[in-house]
Amino acid sequence: MAMTRPETESRSGALEGIRVIDLTQMLAGPFCTQMLADQGAEVIKVEPPQGDSSRKLGPYRPDDTERQTGGYFASVNRNKKSIVIDLKSEDGRALLRRLVRNADVVVENYRARVMDRLGLSYESLREDNPALVYAAIRGFGDPRTGESPYVNWPAFDVVAQAMGGLMGITGPDPHTPTKVGPGLGDIVPGAFAATGILAALLRAKMTGRGQFVDICMLDVVLSICERIVHQHSYAGAVPRPEGNHHPILTPFGLFSALDGFVSIGAPTDEWWQKLCRLIGRDDLLSDETLSTNALRTKNRTRVFEIVEGFTRTRSKKELLEVFGGKIPFGPVYDISDIAQDPHFAVRNMIVKTCDPGTATPVELAGVPIKFTETPGAIWSGPPRLGEHTDAVLGAAGLAASEIAELRRRKIVQ
Repeated sequence: MAMTRPETESRSGALEGIRVIDLTQMLAGPFCTQMLADQGAEVIKVEPPQGDSSRKLGPYRPDDTERQTGGYFASVNRNKKSIVIDLKSEDGRALLRRLVRNADVVVENYRARVMDRLGLSYESLREDNPALVYAAIRGFGDPRTGESPYVNWPAFDVVAQAMGGLMGITGPDPHTPTKVGPGLGDIVPGAFAATGILAALLRAKMTGRGQFVDICMLDVVLSICERIVHQHSYAGAVPRPEGNHHPILTPFGLFSALDGFVSIGAPTDEWWQKLCRLIGRDDLLSDETLSTNALRTKNRTRVFEIVEGFTRTRSKKELLEVFGGKIPFGPVYDISDIAQDPHFAVRNMIVKTCDPGTATPVELAGVPIKFTETPGAIWSGPPRLGEHTDAVLGAAGLAASEIAELRRRKIVQ
């Protein structure tokens, strides 16, 4: 497994020189800003006095004496600097405005109009920084680009998955909608936000003018469920959960193995013919009832029985030897399988790094976006609450005495 670079090593990356003020908490926003930090951006995480809510969620290592940076927080807040500013105070808000003047990006995921009420709206901040890119990630979007009737509702991943259509096509049968395991209702909007920020930054570099980037969690989930829209429009269908198979591609899904499950995708006629040969069913090559994807989908129960008749009597390892590299195929892994697979090691996708509360390294998911010239990396683990307050404010021009006075008044910590 890869080991993170020493924290003292100078950071580089495609976004070196970009400064991000991160006002986000929990998952969607921190995932977005971590994507930027992983590629070299300086991300200054501005936390309230009590810290990001996810700091309290764990899980913690048994030897963690500080309990500040459990697994939830660490997994989406590496490579960042943490400072504490009380934005409920007038001086705290003035201090944030001072930091924003020299920033390229602000990201927040408060409810709509919260920052406006604090006097920190995009329109206000851009008066001092016309090139500022301001991104907001909200459950139901921001009124600036279209006011949802639910604009003031709170939302989490589970809400976005439900209302955006993801649960409606996920589950073991048409009557059992199911939450997807990872928090896709948060994580994918976070990734979309990073994409929007980069597009707006490119435009700002060309024109000198920033803009407001509005990411609605519900909208993003619908966009990744795109097929339900075209199925409804083109075919008049209302898609429902289909279990572990695809509604219009066959075979395409999960099949039982002797010791678990494997995935097989062979919907084209060429892949189907190759699959038939691999399982020793050359007789099916001339079967007109299975000759096209449309016909195989119409006769999907028979197709499933044919394929599973072969897979269920063999282990995942045996099936890997039969299908691996020959057709689209993969065994269903859990994390113990992933940790042993050489693919993830050579791709640096499980990385050891430091956690301030533990004596031994922890492991985090690596950086999935790879560059040949300016590779991103995990340069540092998650920060302690307020770990970089003095350094960041000092770099912004505040004297040590000013910082000490702000700390005495509990405006920073």
